Amino acid sequence: MWNGHRACALQAALRMTNESFATHLGVAVRTVAGWHKDPEVVPRTEIQAALDTTHEKADPTVQLRFARMARPAAGPAEAQALRVAIAVVVRGEEVLLVCRRGDSTLRWQFPAGMVKPGATAEDVAAQETVGETGVHAAVRRHLGERLHPATGVLASYFLCEYLAGDAVNVDVVENSAVNWVPIKDLPKFIPADKIYPPITAALEDA
Repeated sequence: MWNGHRACALQAALRMTNESFATHLGVAVRTVAGWHKDPEVVPRTEIQAALDTTHEKADPTVQLRFARMARPAAGPAEAQALRVAIAVVVRGEEVLLVCRRGDSTLRWQFPAGMVKPGATAEDVAAQETVGETGVHAAVRRHLGERLHPATGVLASYFLCEYLAGDAVNVDVVENSAVNWVPIKDLPKFIPADKIYPPITAALEDA
């Protein structure tokens, strides 16, 4: 039986925005947003069927990611919203970006990963960076949190310092490219109005 939590886990596993997931399922964007607000809500029968089909047609990597994300918390005290840790890795006057496959809305992004129960966002930011790009980085400070305007998940941002490693596309399933880009050229990759303001301020200081 699908509920809001499981539907959102499938959305996150597919790396889809609220808008793209709604279009894929043939539902209103507000329906997807409602799942984020109420994890226990049960979708209508026809939406359950659409979720079944989407899950069945997903590739094995997505299905595995969904299985991990959809696990229920051990108890009420451990319940948490879907959360991602985002690493803003700086090397001199450059910042590290990855290019996601199949997501026209958020194609170029900072390295990021889901924070699972029991993990810390700081550790996930560093681990996902090396797992996606081969770059080792150290978290220097927390830049803040927000509900991401495109995905609706809780996003935690961390300014990270480059330590070692060449930037390579380690996760070819998720990403099509990995690049160091000049900080001054960042708006060419991510529109300035889509960048979390504390990131802009931190990069200006850097």
